[in-house]
Amino acid sequence: IHLKIMMTKKSISASRVSLILFLCQMITALEVPLDRNMPSYLDLISQPPTITQQSPKDYIVDPRENIVIQCEAKGKPPPSFSWTRNGTHFDIDKDARVTVKPNSGTLVINIMNGGKTEAYEGVYQCTARNERGAAISNNIVIRPSRSPLWTKEKVEPKHVREGDPLVLHCSPPVGLPPPIIFWMDNSFQRLPQNERVSQGLNGDLYFSNVKPEDTREDYICYARFNHTQTIQQKQPISVKVFSNGFLLGWEICLKNIFLMPLTERRPTLLTPVGSTSNKVELRGNVLLLECIAEGLPTPVIRWIKEGGELPINRTFFENFKKTLKIIEVSEADSGKYKCVARNPLGSTHHTITVTVKAAPYWITAPRNLVLSPGEDGTLICRANGNPKPNISWLTNGVPIAIAPEDPSRKVDGDTIIFSDVQERSSAVYQCNASNEYGYLLANAFVNVLAEPPRILTPANKLYQVIANNPALLDCAFFGSPVPEIEWFKGVKGSILRGDLYVFHDNGTLEIPVAQKDSTGTYTCVARNKLGKVQNEVHLEVKDPTMIIKQPEYKIIQRGGQVSFECTIKHDPTLIPTIMWLKDNGELPDDERFIIHKDSLAIMNVTDKDDGTYTCVANTTLDSVSASAVLTVVAATPTPAIIYDRPNPPFDLELTDQLERSIQLSWIPGYDNNSPITNFVIEYEDGMHEPGVWHYQAEVRGTQTTVQLKLSPYVNYSFRVIAVNEIGRSQPSEASEQYLTKAAKPDENPSGVQGIGSEPDNLVIIWEPLKGFQSNGPGLQYKVSWRQKDVGDEWTSVIVANVSKYIVSGTPTFVPYEIKVQALNDLGYAPEPAEVIGHSGEDLPMVAPGNVQVHIVNSTLAKVHWDPVPLKTVRGHLQGYRIYYWKVQSLSKRRRRHVEKKILTFSGNKTHGMLPGLEPYSSYKLNVRVVNGKGEGPASPDKLFKTPEGVPSAPSFLKITNPTLDSLTLEWGPPTHPNGVLIAYTLKFQPINSTHELGPLVEIRIPANETSLILSNLNYSTRYKFYFYAQTSVGAGSQITEEAVTIMDEGKMAGILPPAVGAGKAMASRQVDIATQGWFIGLMCAVALLILILLIVCFIRRNKGGKYPVKEKEDAHADPEIQPMKEDDGTFGEYSDAEDHKPLKKGSRTPSDRTVKKEDSDDSLVDYGEGVNGQFNEDGSFIGQYSGKKEKEPAEGNESSEAPSPVNAMNSFV
Repeated sequence: IHLKIMMTKKSISASRVSLILFLCQMITALEVPLDRNMPSYLDLISQPPTITQQSPKDYIVDPRENIVIQCEAKGKPPPSFSWTRNGTHFDIDKDARVTVKPNSGTLVINIMNGGKTEAYEGVYQCTARNERGAAISNNIVIRPSRSPLWTKEKVEPKHVREGDPLVLHCSPPVGLPPPIIFWMDNSFQRLPQNERVSQGLNGDLYFSNVKPEDTREDYICYARFNHTQTIQQKQPISVKVFSNGFLLGWEICLKNIFLMPLTERRPTLLTPVGSTSNKVELRGNVLLLECIAEGLPTPVIRWIKEGGELPINRTFFENFKKTLKIIEVSEADSGKYKCVARNPLGSTHHTITVTVKAAPYWITAPRNLVLSPGEDGTLICRANGNPKPNISWLTNGVPIAIAPEDPSRKVDGDTIIFSDVQERSSAVYQCNASNEYGYLLANAFVNVLAEPPRILTPANKLYQVIANNPALLDCAFFGSPVPEIEWFKGVKGSILRGDLYVFHDNGTLEIPVAQKDSTGTYTCVARNKLGKVQNEVHLEVKDPTMIIKQPEYKIIQRGGQVSFECTIKHDPTLIPTIMWLKDNGELPDDERFIIHKDSLAIMNVTDKDDGTYTCVANTTLDSVSASAVLTVVAATPTPAIIYDRPNPPFDLELTDQLERSIQLSWIPGYDNNSPITNFVIEYEDGMHEPGVWHYQAEVRGTQTTVQLKLSPYVNYSFRVIAVNEIGRSQPSEASEQYLTKAAKPDENPSGVQGIGSEPDNLVIIWEPLKGFQSNGPGLQYKVSWRQKDVGDEWTSVIVANVSKYIVSGTPTFVPYEIKVQALNDLGYAPEPAEVIGHSGEDLPMVAPGNVQVHIVNSTLAKVHWDPVPLKTVRGHLQGYRIYYWKVQSLSKRRRRHVEKKILTFSGNKTHGMLPGLEPYSSYKLNVRVVNGKGEGPASPDKLFKTPEGVPSAPSFLKITNPTLDSLTLEWGPPTHPNGVLIAYTLKFQPINSTHELGPLVEIRIPANETSLILSNLNYSTRYKFYFYAQTSVGAGSQITEEAVTIMDEGKMAGILPPAVGAGKAMASRQVDIATQGWFIGLMCAVALLILILLIVCFIRRNKGGKYPVKEKEDAHADPEIQPMKEDDGTFGEYSDAEDHKPLKKGSRTPSDRTVKKEDSDDSLVDYGEGVNGQFNEDGSFIGQYSGKKEKEPAEGNESSEAPSPVNAMNSFV
C-alpha cells in the first residue's frame, strides 16, 4: 500500500494533505493486503476467503440472453468455489450448458443455443472455500423477465355528457418486472395531461370532467417492458362527448328526456374509494399516495399530515399535486395523511393511514478480525428492523449449532466472544438477520496469525514540502499482533515526542508546520512481540517562492510601449517558471508582446491592451502571483484627419435557430477614418436579468456573422459593438428575442465551504447559480456531507435556491467532506467536486505552560512559553496572546489600578518581546492560546521586575530673586525617576552681547536638595542653565533655562517686584545726566529703535523665527550635555523633543521661572489605542497591541502621565 503526498500549484495545504492521508487505507492488522503491488513475502500469509462480488438477491434476467450469476472472492490461498440450487448441491459438470469462468466462481448458463431460461429458475448460493474457512453469498433468486401479451377484449366506445367525469381503464398484463404505462394517440404522440386530465398510479386515465375537445377515437394505453425492451398497446378507445342540446342515443326512446343544462358540482373522489384506507411501506423506499377527484370546476388537491408536518426536503408533489411523494421514508413518517379536494362548490377528503415497516438494516455489521495466538476478540452483529429481526450465526456456511466445537468460542446472542484463540480457530462466520420483509447476510473472518512487523512504505522515499506547510511521512505497516510505531529524527536520533508532531494510526508522521530545520532523515520503527523492523525516509523543506519586484500600475498613450517587471526569489533547488496572464487569461497571440526573463514588454500599445496583467511564478511545489493594471489613453490626434470611434452596427438578424446555438448577422456602421478591428457581441437575459448586458463573443472586424453558443432556459437579446483603435462604438439596437428550451443544469455552485458557527454545527455555504445558469425552472441544491475518514454514508438534503445549510449536532472541529449539486425540474447537474470543511470551533482547553520572562533592558522583556498540544486547541490555532500590566513603580511603593495591555503572536511562535515597559517597576503577565472561537484559559500570573533606567527631566526649573551677582534656582524632582536618584547636575555658562557662549561650569547637587543660590555671578549678564537628574544607570533628560542678573539692585527694587522678569530683568545703572538735553534726545532715539526691534521680533516670532543664542549654542555644543543612551544600545538615542527645540526669539517665561516638560506619550506611542504594530522575531513585536495608556494619580509635583522614550520607540519600530 503506497501513501502518496499530492502537490498543488499553490503549495501543499494542511486540509488537502489531511484529506489524502485519511483517504488512504489504514494499514493495521485488520486484513492481509492482497494487492498485487505488495511485497512478495505477503504471499506467504494465509487469509480466509472474502466474497468481493455477487449478483443481486432478486436477479431478473433477459430470457433471450445467457444467464451470468456472479461470485468473486479473494483469499490466501485462492479459494475454490461450489454452488447450491434450491438448497441442494448444484453439480456443474453434469450440465453441458453451465460453465464457470476461469479463476472465478461466476456461473455462465448458455441459453442462446436452444436453452430455456425457465429451466434454470431457482435460488442459487455460492460458497468460496480455502484451508482457512468458507464464505457464502446471498441467496440469489433467478427469475426470467416476462412481457405477456394483452388479452383480447372488445373495447366499447365511450359516450359521455360534457362536464361528467370519465375513467379510461388500462388494465395492463402482469409482467416481471411490472411495465411502465403511458397514453398516446395513433401518431405516437403523448396525450396532454393537466389538472383536469391525468394518469393514475394504476395506469388508468382520469377525467375530472370532460370537454368537447376530449372527443377522439385513439386513446391508446401503452405498456413498456424495459427488460425485454418491448412495448405493447391496448386496443384504441373511442370517446365522444355530447354537448348541451344533443340527445343521448337510446335514452330518448326510454325516457324521452333531453340533456339538462351544464351544472357545476362539488368534488368527489375517483380514487381511492371511501373515506379511509391503509398503506404499508418499507423504510428507505419511496412512499406514493394518490388522490384523484372529479367535479366541476376542476378540483384542486391539497395534502396535510394529521398531527404533524410533511417532512421538509423529502416531500415532492407530482401529477399536478394529485400524488404525494416522500423519499427515503422512515418510521417517523408513519401516521395519517389527508388529501383534500376543493372547488368553489365545496370539498371532500380521504385519510390514508401509513405504516412504515422495515426490512433488516445494519447497526453494527461484523468486521474481519485478525488475532495472534493467545489473544481475545469479539464479533458483533447488530441489526434493526420492524418487526425486530432474528439473529442467527453460521460458521463456514454451517449453522453454528451443528458446527464443530471450538473451545475458544462463545456465542452470546448477537455477539461471539473469542478467548485465548489458537491457529485452528481461524474460520469465516456468517451473521443472518431476517424478518418477514427480508434478510441481511454478512461474512466476517477470524484469522489467527503470528507475523512479525512488515513496513510496506518504500525505503529511502523522498518528501519535499514548502516551509511553514504540513509534511506527512509514511510508514505503512502490517503485523500480528498489531505493531507499535515509533519515529526518530535521523538514523540514531532520539524518539520523536511532544506537541510538534502528530502520530496517525496508520503509522504516518505529520509535522504540522515544517521548518527549514525539519529537513533530514526520519526513521520509522515497527515492533511487536515477534520482532522489529525499521525504514528510513527523507524530508526536504524548501524556501517559499516570493515576488520581490512586483509589476506596477501604468498609464500609456496609444502607440507607445510599456514594460512590467516581475523579479522573483526562490529556493535554489527548485526551477521556477514565469507565466504572464491578461485579465486572468492567456496573453494575446501577438508579436507585440515580448516576454523577457523578469519583465513583459508591450510594443505599439492599442486600446485592446487595456486590462490587468498578472505575473505567475510556479515551481513544482508552490505558486505566487502579482498583478498590475494597464490603462491606455488617447494619443494627440493628427490635425489633418479626424479620427473617431465607429458608428454602431445596425440591422441585426437571427437565423439558424437551434436549442444550443444561433446565427447572428449585422451591417457595420461607418468607421470614422479608423478601420474596425473587431466586433463585440453582448447578450441580455430578459428572463433572469433584464436590462443587464453580458459579454458573449468577439470576432474580427471583417466578419459580419457569427455562430453563437446558447444556454438553456434563457430569453436572449443580442447587440453588437464595433471597435477600432480609437475606442468602442455605441451599442447597436437590440435584436429580436429568442427563448431557449430548458435543460438540467450544466454546472454546480462554486465557493463551497464548510465552517462552524457553533461548536456543535457545520454551516455549509456556497455561491448560488445565477439565473441563466439554472438552465430551467425549479432550481434547487442537493447538499451532501459526511464526516471524513470514519466510513459514514453521505447524508443529503435538497434545499431551495438558498446559499447555506446548517448541520446541527456535529462533534467539535472535525473535518467533513462536503459537496453541493444543482438540480432543477429536468434533472441533476454533473457530480460535484468534494471539498473539506470543519465543524465549529470551541474555546481552547489548556493554557500555555512553562512561562518564563527574561529581562533584556529596563524597557524591554522577552517572554518564553511552551506550546499547547494541538488537540487541545479545538480549532484553528491563531496565535498566543500575552496580557501584561504594571503592578507598581518600585520607586513610589504605591499600587494603582491599571488597564491590561495585550500583545498577540502567531501560532508558530514560542516567545515574544514586551516593548515600552517602565523602568524600575513591577509587572505581571499571563499567556493564553487563541483560536477562531476565542481565548483559552490564562496561564498563572507571572511577576517580573524591570531594572533601573535613566530618569525623566526634572518636573520644573524656576529661577527667582535675581540680584547683581546671584540667582536662586528651585526645581521639582523628575516625574518618572525610573530608579533611585543619586544626584542632580547643574551646568551653566554666560552669554555675551554677541550671543557667544562662555565657559561651562558644572555643579553636582545631592538628590535630596530642591533649591540652590548661585553667587559670585557677573552683574547684568545673561546665563544659560542646563539641569538634569541621575540614577545609577546614568543621566536623564535635561531641562534648560536662561536668566539675567540685574544692573542696579536698589533701583530695580524700587521699580519691579523681585520675581518680575524671572531672570530677564533689563534695568541698567543710572548716571545723573537725565536733565541734559542731548541725553533726552538720545533716549528718545533709543526708545524708537527698541520699539521697531520689538515689532520685528514679534513678527519673526509669529513666523517661527529661532532664538539666535541657540544657533550659537549649536555651533559650540558641549558633548557633556548630550542625551545619553541605554547601556545595551537597544533603543538608540533617547532624547526629549522639547529640550532640543531652540527658544523662540522674543519669548518670555512665566514670572515664577517655571518650565514644565510637555506631556509625553505612553511607552507604546506608535502602536497603542488599538493600532497594530509589526516587529520581527529578534526581540520585536509580531502581534497586535491594544489597550489605553496607564493613568496614575499625581504624587507631589509629578505629572499624570508616564514618561516614554519616544525617539527610542520610533527607532525600535
